[in-house]
Amino acid sequence: QLQLVESGGGLVQPGGSLRLSCAASGFSLASYAIGWFRQGPGKEREGVSCISGHNDNTIYKDSVKGRFTISRDNAKNTVYLQMNSLKPEDTAVYSCAAVQGVFQYCSGYDPAGPIHDIDMDYWGQGTQVTVSS
Repeated sequence: QLQLVESGGGLVQPGGSLRLSCAASGFSLASYAIGWFRQGPGKEREGVSCISGHNDNTIYKDSVKGRFTISRDNAKNTVYLQMNSLKPEDTAVYSCAAVQGVFQYCSGYDPAGPIHDIDMDYWGQGTQVTVSS
């Protein structure tokens, strides 16, 4: 079965850290661009970060720059989102999505936007992140 599975969410105090994982099964993530998205209570889904499928270029939403880091480990077929200095406004369900063969995705010059969710090939089920004291 071809799927993405997120893990690593949980409850953390403000200022804390979490590392989310997006693991693929049934296919290799090595040539896929990956986007991390989140949807907070009563909010629309938004792109948080992405990593390119061909040169590992990364892009971050302004509000997470300097706090979040996206990376991939092809040997483990997993993409990570390291989240530090978490804030209550980071509370959301975080999902990863993968797309292959779209050269401009996460390039910085995609006309659809820097971190968009259009025509992704695979989606994970999401993992809850709650930042609260």
